[in-house]
Amino acid sequence: MKKYLNLFDFKQKVDYKTEILSGLTVALALVPEAIAFALMTGLYAAFILCLVTSILGGRPGMISGATGAVAVIFVGLILELKRNFPGIEPETILNYVFATVVIAGTLQILAGVLRLGKFIRLVPHPVMFGFVNGLAIIIFMAQFPNFYQKGTGSLLSGTPMFVMLGLTLLTMLIIWGFPKLTKAIPSSLLAIVVVSAIVIGFGVDTLTVADTMGEGESIKGGFPPLSIPQIPFTLETFKIIFPYAAIVAGVGLIESLLTLNIIDEITETRGSGNKECVAQGTANILSGFLSGMGGCAMIGQSLINTSSGARARLSGITAAVMLLVFIMFGSSLIEQLPMAALVGLMFMVAIGTFEWASFKTFGKMPKSDVVVMVLVTLITAVTHNLAVAVLLGVIISALAYSWENAKRIRARKYIDDKGVKHYEIYGPLFFGSTTLFAEKFDVQNDPDEVIIDFKESRVADMSGIEALNKLTDRYKKAGKKVHLRHLSKDCIQLLENADDIIDVNVLEDPTYKVVVDGIKKRNTSESKDPWNIWGF
Repeated sequence: MKKYLNLFDFKQKVDYKTEILSGLTVALALVPEAIAFALMTGLYAAFILCLVTSILGGRPGMISGATGAVAVIFVGLILELKRNFPGIEPETILNYVFATVVIAGTLQILAGVLRLGKFIRLVPHPVMFGFVNGLAIIIFMAQFPNFYQKGTGSLLSGTPMFVMLGLTLLTMLIIWGFPKLTKAIPSSLLAIVVVSAIVIGFGVDTLTVADTMGEGESIKGGFPPLSIPQIPFTLETFKIIFPYAAIVAGVGLIESLLTLNIIDEITETRGSGNKECVAQGTANILSGFLSGMGGCAMIGQSLINTSSGARARLSGITAAVMLLVFIMFGSSLIEQLPMAALVGLMFMVAIGTFEWASFKTFGKMPKSDVVVMVLVTLITAVTHNLAVAVLLGVIISALAYSWENAKRIRARKYIDDKGVKHYEIYGPLFFGSTTLFAEKFDVQNDPDEVIIDFKESRVADMSGIEALNKLTDRYKKAGKKVHLRHLSKDCIQLLENADDIIDVNVLEDPTYKVVVDGIKKRNTSESKDPWNIWGF
């Protein structure tokens, strides 16, 4: 059954059956979340995002669509529009949303072209753990409204509750147990089919997809209509929507690139963050012009896809096409699907998403890393603000790292047979270690000639350079001469203005280079990628 599918998978080996069945499963899993956010605009966004990123994205097998992380941003935009324009029509609000999505997509493409995707490497592992655990909690908690009576706000009770719980547990049992027998069919798809057949065949009274929608609403629709956002093209309009567009772009890229890293680890392959930035931007621009609310990568659906065995682009393309088929032709059937089957599926996704191994790190990892992991988990789960959670985690991790490195500055001291005092510096000299560095020297009691050797150290920033300037100035005022040895070229360049004070005696000339974007062509298949028009 395995063949080559050069058009979409770039000479990767592909199992057609697995890709198509996995894509069908993902399409079913995309429906409830898209409905929850904005019904048709959410469904259209899910179709467009999934299709475009599956074809052009930097990570085969990753699924994108309408997400809560992006949808919640539009709540703030809508409130601001209502404050600035009292009585604004819902149709006009939608046009502002679409325009915001288009601008956000443009910013994402710009990020890809400028190769900013590499900065996702700055996210520490504890932040990744916290991000994943927080998302798992979000996915898990998002299913609980299905256990409440619609319109009453009270929990189901009696027979309806037992039926809901029983069908949910049956779904989870099939997903867990069927792979132990065979992996010929994705267990998630089988579970949905079996539970749906039981509900529809025996007329079981339980919550369905149709029950989650408003009165008179349906997922039935046509092909996404082309529309140019009808908003005033003024500076005032731009000032209103641009901040939200920037947030949408940032949140979308953070969630997408972190999801890409997670799928990389699961599949033991490597995607391209810069290509994914461009693909996400292109998809969001098209979404804005095709009546979609925009979105980003979806970790839950991506894990469903990869756990079903999908590894190529065909699964995502299938999911997008099948979702459109549901909208245009299969709405009556999809609306009969029991929510218990989809709830059970998402419960299993949440269980699989959570990094249970992170509990083993308690007592083994540095306390700062544990604090970061727990903090990011809580912020992600409670606020759903992924950007703030990740950025805060990165900042705390960076500060903790800087503090630890600041304490590592050392100086070995001795006086040679010529009466010259040597200071051999160990550890990085940067903004955090300048105070300790200055305390290592005894300017007043040192001999007339001093050598400071940086062979095993590195002057990392301007704060380090300034610390050197202050130190050499102290020696100059004391009438003593300083030799700096084994400085790198960039440090010497920065110090050239002080050459009347400092005698730079370069015994070696180490070269320090910033690692930029790794190895450009990491493997043969990537270098031959015909869709890699940007060279990422």
